Amino acid sequence: MIYIDDKIQQYSTEEVAAWIAELPQWRREQVLAYKHEAGRRQSLLAYRLLCQGLREEYGITTPPDFTYHEHGKPYLSGERRLSSIHFSLSHCREAVACVINEQLCGIDIESTDRRVSDSLIRYSMNDEEQAEIAQAENPAQAFLRLWTKKEAVLKLLGTGIRDDMKDILADCPYGIETRETERYIISIAVSRA
Repeated sequence: MIYIDDKIQQYSTEEVAAWIAELPQWRREQVLAYKHEAGRRQSLLAYRLLCQGLREEYGITTPPDFTYHEHGKPYLSGERRLSSIHFSLSHCREAVACVINEQLCGIDIESTDRRVSDSLIRYSMNDEEQAEIAQAENPAQAFLRLWTKKEAVLKLLGTGIRDDMKDILADCPYGIETRETERYIISIAVSRA
């Protein structure tokens, strides 16, 4: 299941403060560690989406705790049944997103007005992808489509950005779905097995 909240700027400061106060201590500390209010809002709302999804899909009403693997990928900790539930969170200036699945999954969301540098394109895209971007009617949007797919796969794997990012989509064994709006592009990767 995919959950998206693209109204993150519409919540009042009072609502956000009340929601932060309701968080488990560990998550409150993570949210408040963000220097800027926008980061705190995004982190808070992504966690709220996860809680919503767990409640709606699995009847889980207690706030989830995370365990982190080697490269920082969070997993649900606690009850044994939670180990079969996978999730991924992402946020950008425009929206926050969460995917929950019984297979490994990853999600990435990016604002369509994100600036894209030539050096980032060269670093992250292979020759074929660079050509696709250069020939696109909207090169920045073409880049973001590919970037979100790559990020979603890397989040599924739990490895973070790595040296083989250029070719991560070649012969990719994962199902990848991309959605676009005027304000953001989102990609979801899910293991097929």
